[in-house]
Formats: sequence, C-alpha cells, structure tokens
Amino acid sequence: MSILPDHDPTAIADAESPSVDTVIVPRTRDIGGFAVSRVLPSARRRMVGPFVFFDRFGPVELIDGRSLEIPAHPHIGLATVTYLFAGAIMHRDSLGTAQPIRPGAVNWMTAGRGIVHAERTSQAGNPPGAGLSGVQLWVALPGAREEMSPGFAHHDCAALPVMEGEGVQARVILGRAFSRRSPVATEGEPVCVDCRLEAGARLAVPAAEVDECAAYIVAGRLRVDGRDFDASRLVVFKPGAAIVVSADAPARLLLVGGARADGPRHIWWNFVSSSRDRIEAAKADWRAGRFPAVPGEVESIPLPE
Repeated sequence: MSILPDHDPTAIADAESPSVDTVIVPRTRDIGGFAVSRVLPSARRRMVGPFVFFDRFGPVELIDGRSLEIPAHPHIGLATVTYLFAGAIMHRDSLGTAQPIRPGAVNWMTAGRGIVHAERTSQAGNPPGAGLSGVQLWVALPGAREEMSPGFAHHDCAALPVMEGEGVQARVILGRAFSRRSPVATEGEPVCVDCRLEAGARLAVPAAEVDECAAYIVAGRLRVDGRDFDASRLVVFKPGAAIVVSADAPARLLLVGGARADGPRHIWWNFVSSSRDRIEAAKADWRAGRFPAVPGEVESIPLPE
C-alpha cells in the first residue's frame, strides 16, 4: 500500500550541509504479513526525480513458512522496478509473463492504463533458509504516457554495464551514469545505480548530471561532508552540488534520481496518476473485476476500504 503518509518526524532537513538537503529514515510497513521499510513517499519528500515510491524489503531468512507472497494486485500510471540483493522472486502478470528475478537483474514493468501482477518467493526456487533482500521502486510515468500500453522487460545481471576502479564498483540499473548507459528502456528519465565501496574508497556522485539525486545506504556507513550516515537512510542531495561520498569500511548504496516529474502525482494504494478522477475510476474497475487476470493466480488483494 502507498497511501500518502502523515507528518514524518524521521525526515531531517540539513540546511548547514553544502551537499545534503534531507535525510529520510524509513518507516516500517506491513504488506501481507511481510515487513518492509517505506522510504518514499515521505512527508518532507514525495519524490526524488521521477521516483514516487521506494520500498526496501529484507534482509530476512525464508524459514518457518516465512516468505514474500503478494497475490494479484493492480497498478496504473507507473512503472515498477524490482532489484534484488539476495534471494529470488517469481513475477507473474496479466500479460502472461512468468519471470523469476535474481540478484543483480532488473524487472521493469510498465503499468500504463492498467496491469495486474503477483510476486512470490515460494515459486522462485528459494531453498529453506535462503536470504531475501531487495528493493521495489515506482517511477511516475510522464503525463502524456500515463495511459500507455502495459509492458514488461527483464534484463539479466550480465546485461547491465559496470564501472570499476579505485575500490568502487557501480552497476548502472537504469539510465546513464559514469559514462555508461543501462539497456533498460524507460519512461520518465530515471537513473538508478548499485554502488559498492571498499574500505577507504571515495565516489564522486554524478548528481550534477540530473535534476535530483539521492543515495540509499543499503549496508555499511557513508560519509558526506564530514558526517556519517548509517544504513537504511536515504540521503537526498542538493541540486547541482559537487558531491563526494566515502566509506571507512565496506559499504553499499543505491543512487536514485533523474529528471523531475512533469507535475505532482496522486498516490492511492497501488495507483499513481496526475488525476484524482483517474484513480477513482481505477478503484471502481478493480472493485468490479474489470482489470485483466493473471494466468495461474487464483488469489487477489481486495481494494482497501
């Protein structure tokens, strides 16, 4: 679910820092008995570039019946990005797609005028005790493309370009960064990069190349402007700032950002749109069973009341 949050005291403005605009500490949310960290939207920051939603799930062991089982549910007006650090998830959707995703690969699903999908770890071949960790992000489609045809694309880890050197490895998941471009065809000009830093490494963040940029700290600790930030923080950078981050010990971060969205977006449950009326129509369509079905799925998530 992604109903807009109330006042969020965990979002911290950092006016004295030359590079850091805001630091967001995620809130815990439950999705069908599975706890996730909700990074975006936050009360202080609804979006970073075209990213309107950011959930981190795991790390967790898939033992004692615990798994990520999300039955069929609808989306409109957005594209979902699924990227894993550990474990595997089976994606199925109303286009007939059945695609497992594993660490380092990326799923880009365009909802457009409407798509339904389900995500399950029980169908992805995870052995008992396997770890699961990853993120799902939503990109707000440009206003002129909100009603585009739905679609799905999967790219294996080996297809994503990597920059390496001086204790840094950066895999470009979406968009262009570090003179490399991801093969993923996108809407809304998003940029997403998975970066690993060895102890003592420094990374010049290409924030000036995009309208907005932030770093989500997956693991370890990141230093910016002489200040240390712990794991699970989203550090939002000031536009146009010259940013260098460093790590005293091994660290991992996800750079996210890109072009600003072409206007505000309304979010209700799994629906994103520039029009409140369009969201109301999507609610009525899901309630009445007018969305397409996911082959092989018999369960679906009811519309929240």
